[in-house]
Amino acid sequence: MTQSTASAVRIRPATSTDAAALSSLAAATFPLACPPHTTPEAIADFIAKNFGVDHFEAYLADPDRILLVAEAPARAADADDDGGAPRLLGYTMLVGGEPGDPDAARAVIARPAIEVSKVYALAESHGTGTGAALMRASLDAARAAGAATAWLGVNEENARAIAFYERHGFVKVGDKHFVVGGRVEDDWVMEHSLTAVPSPVG
Repeated sequence: MTQSTASAVRIRPATSTDAAALSSLAAATFPLACPPHTTPEAIADFIAKNFGVDHFEAYLADPDRILLVAEAPARAADADDDGGAPRLLGYTMLVGGEPGDPDAARAVIARPAIEVSKVYALAESHGTGTGAALMRASLDAARAAGAATAWLGVNEENARAIAFYERHGFVKVGDKHFVVGGRVEDDWVMEHSLTAVPSPVG
C-alpha cells in the first residue's frame, strides 16, 4: 500500500461482524509492538489469552469500549482478477472508566479519562498515514464520549511508537509495568489532554 492510496482508507466503528477479522489482525500486529527480546512462545501465549474471536466479541459488546477500524476499499474486478472485499489494515480500542492499572491511575492527571488501549496497523500500512488517521478518529471519539483526557501505555524501548504518540500530542506522565510471557516490561504512561484545542497532525 502506498501513500497515494492511504487517502482511500476508511475509518469506521467496528461491528460484531468484524470479530474474526479483528482477531486475525491483532495476531498479525501485536508482535510488531513487542520488545526484541520477547520470545515467540510468549507472544503466542499472549495472543491466545487476549485476541481470540471470543475476546473481540466480548470487547465489541462492552459499552465501555470503542473499537475503530481502518478498512482498505474493495478492489475492482478486472480481466485477470476477481477483485476483493474490503479488508482491515488497522484498529484501535478505547476503554473508558478509571484506569485499571494503579500506576497509570496515579500518573494520569485529568478525569474523566479514556485509555487508548490498542493502536495497531499492519506493517504494510506503516508510513502511509493509516495510523495517523486512526489516532485522529480515536481522539475525536474520546472527545465525543466526554473524556477530558486520553492516555496509553507504551513499552519504553518502542521508540517508533513513542515518536508517533508524541506527534499526536501525548506526553509522558509516568511509568507502569506490563507482563508478557511472565516477564515484567517497563512502559511509559503517556497522556493527551482533550480539552485543549487540538493542533493539526499530518
